[in-house]
Amino acid sequence: MDSPRRRQTARSILSETTGFIAEAGFTHSLTPARNCTYGCTYCYVPTLGVYGGLKPEDWKRWGQFTTFKANAADLLRKELRPHQRIYCSPLVDPYQPAEAEEQQVPRILDALIESPPRVFVLQTRGPLILRDLEPLRALSVRTTLRVSFSITTDREDVRRLYEPHCPTFKERLDAVRALRRAGIETYATLAPLLPCDPEALAGAAIEASGRDLIGDPLHVRTVKRYGATTRDAAWGLAGERSEPIYGLA
Repeated sequence: MDSPRRRQTARSILSETTGFIAEAGFTHSLTPARNCTYGCTYCYVPTLGVYGGLKPEDWKRWGQFTTFKANAADLLRKELRPHQRIYCSPLVDPYQPAEAEEQQVPRILDALIESPPRVFVLQTRGPLILRDLEPLRALSVRTTLRVSFSITTDREDVRRLYEPHCPTFKERLDAVRALRRAGIETYATLAPLLPCDPEALAGAAIEASGRDLIGDPLHVRTVKRYGATTRDAAWGLAGERSEPIYGLA
């Protein structure tokens, strides 16, 4: 199999937001790579159909490779403005497994520290973020920095089925606690909600973060006619297990 890490020179790194991301108050999104090596069965990105020049055969291999934007930090230094509210990232987890070797995010954080936007939000489920506590602390002094940490279930059998390459429930809670201890504003995001004990999941997430929760179900095409939805792979697994999936109506 080809290397899971590829590199490509990008023409730009910040995109003006639309849809729910714009409605949430963000002016721009930052996507440091194309494709994601977490490869979650429910990921909505492959359902978009058009993304970063990927071909049909690439979608079939979703999760097996990622293409990093090699010049992301350099582009960011040119495109950053003080008024921007940036969300990173709607299309890839910045702390996906391949980032451990690529070490791209620290370079991006350095650029942000040099020219901070008004708001910067990192969305991840990766404890690898703890590697970057020092630059994250430095950035939090210069701008409004938030981490949204995704937690989907408190059941390991469910995690192994739907997101086998993702960190465990305990690893995610430990990461949220560590970020909180480091003084980083961190929210537990229960999204997408998979089969779980809802009270236990919410209670553990609130204890770890010390904040209100953010939640979102899986997106269902019959309910949400346009835009991103849930990959068929997740619905297939749900049918095999005959368990309720939050959002399936």
